[in-house]
Amino acid sequence: MIDTLCDRSEAEDIAVVGLYCDFFAQKEQSAAGMLGAILKQLATRGGIPKHIREAFQRAKKEFGGRGLRHPDLVQILKKTISSLQRVFICIDGLDESAPKHRRGLLESLREIVRVSPNTRVLLTGRPHIDDEIVRCLSNAARIDVVPTQDDIKSYLERRLDGDTEPSAMDCGLRTDIMRDILAGVSEM
Repeated sequence: MIDTLCDRSEAEDIAVVGLYCDFFAQKEQSAAGMLGAILKQLATRGGIPKHIREAFQRAKKEFGGRGLRHPDLVQILKKTISSLQRVFICIDGLDESAPKHRRGLLESLREIVRVSPNTRVLLTGRPHIDDEIVRCLSNAARIDVVPTQDDIKSYLERRLDGDTEPSAMDCGLRTDIMRDILAGVSEM
C-alpha cells in the first residue's frame, strides 16, 4: 500500500509517511515518539523547516535540555502538514502498540485531521481496536481484509519456493507445513 502511494505521489508537496508498531517495542513507541517519527519523516523531505528547528532549539534550552513534548509535536505537525498539498499517514499494526500510547496517538491524529483536511490516515490493526479507532476518528471508513485459504496457500508456496536452503526440506516436510498451517488458519 505504501509503495503504491509513494509511486503515485511524485509531486514535492505530497508526502507519504509511515510507522510500524511493534509489540516488543511498546515502551519505546509512546504517542510522542510515534508523532516525532512522523515529524522526522516530514521534516527530512527537503530540508528542515525553520519552525521545526526553532522549536527544537527552544526545547533544548529548557530545563535539562528536554525534548519536545506531545502537545508541542502536535502543533508542529499541524503547521508542517498545512504547507503540503496532501499528506498520507500510514500506521501499520496499530493493535501492537500499548493501549495508553495508542489512545494519545489517535487523539492527536484526530486533532491533526480536524485542522488539516488535506491529511489522510490509513491504520491497520486487528478488529479488537475498532471501537477505539471509531471513538477517536468517527468518520473513519473501515475495510476488512481477510485472506482466503488460496491466498495463504499461494503465500506459503512462494515462501517455500524461495527457501535459501532447499536441501533442508523434502516433499514430506513441505506437505506437512502446508497442511498444518492451512489447518491452523482455518481454525482461526
